[in-house]
Amino acid sequence: MAKDYKILVINPGSTSTKVALFSDEELVFEEKIGHSNEELAVFSKIIDQYGFRKDIILNFLKEKGIDLSTLAAVVGRGGLLRPLPSGTYRVNEKMLEDLRKGKYGEHASNLGGIIAYGIAEEVSIPTYIVDPVVVDEMEPLARISGMPEIPRISIFHALNQKAIARQAALALGKKYEEANFIVAHLGGGISVGVHCQGKVIDVNNALNGEGPFSPERSGGVPVGALVDLCFSGKFTQEEIRKKITGQGGLVAYLNTNEVREVLKRKEQGDEKAKLILEAMAYQVAKEIGAGTTVLKGQVDAIILTGGIAYSPELVNMVKERISFLALILVYPGGEEMLALAKGVLRVLRGEEEEKIY
Repeated sequence: MAKDYKILVINPGSTSTKVALFSDEELVFEEKIGHSNEELAVFSKIIDQYGFRKDIILNFLKEKGIDLSTLAAVVGRGGLLRPLPSGTYRVNEKMLEDLRKGKYGEHASNLGGIIAYGIAEEVSIPTYIVDPVVVDEMEPLARISGMPEIPRISIFHALNQKAIARQAALALGKKYEEANFIVAHLGGGISVGVHCQGKVIDVNNALNGEGPFSPERSGGVPVGALVDLCFSGKFTQEEIRKKITGQGGLVAYLNTNEVREVLKRKEQGDEKAKLILEAMAYQVAKEIGAGTTVLKGQVDAIILTGGIAYSPELVNMVKERISFLALILVYPGGEEMLALAKGVLRVLRGEEEEKIY
């Protein structure tokens, strides 16, 4: 008889912590615990929130009547670490040290592995992270940017892209490691990954300035003009960074990061909203088209995923430009919690070997 694995999943965001319990692939419960600005303001660094968030989770689990000793493992969202191949990683002291120090950057997701480890340690069970944003499987060719001092790097929605690609491969009767996909994650940031037989061999840097513009990112902009802007004396370095990440894209043009709001304005006859929305879809389609050349046209399917993929209108804007290239599959949203649980299940079931950081 197959063993029933109970897995606790922890996914910290900037102002909330998602907690879920899975029994194998079946969701037992999921909760998004919000944290007010006042609660977080007392912590000068993200890592300082560790005890606060851990206690909230433990109290929540106690209220739910969850006995930690019944868990098989705890998994946290992967944070900013050194570039890694895709996989399910056992949390160890080296990883904890890098996350605590913010060696590769500070982000709320850094707390994922740390909190998961703190909880698992109480009952001596393993802790994992799965496919953090720094998953790097890019080919040497893809790293060349044209400026030796600035190689292209891999930062993208690895967790969701990998999980959805596996799901699509299953639907097509193939193994992920045998399939070729272009996966476009359409969210606050937009990443378009070229998946070649189980590896993402090329992808735009979805965090800070490559590929299509998105609700909150500028995407790739004319670099000469950007240099002029940087040295114009009108903006600080931090203000320029915010123009690229956080205040770029839809926010810069339309003062909103909500695609639904932009669609509403478009329906009401707002020509600027219509133009900017179509431009975003246009750039996504161009990036997908470019990705198909990396695979020399050998593409099993183009996959559209992420929160924006819930919008049929925007999906159709992209589809009408790329439908001649390959089969198009749409998987709206991003089931990150399930993807984290599945990564651990593959290890516990012996389908995949755990990786060591």
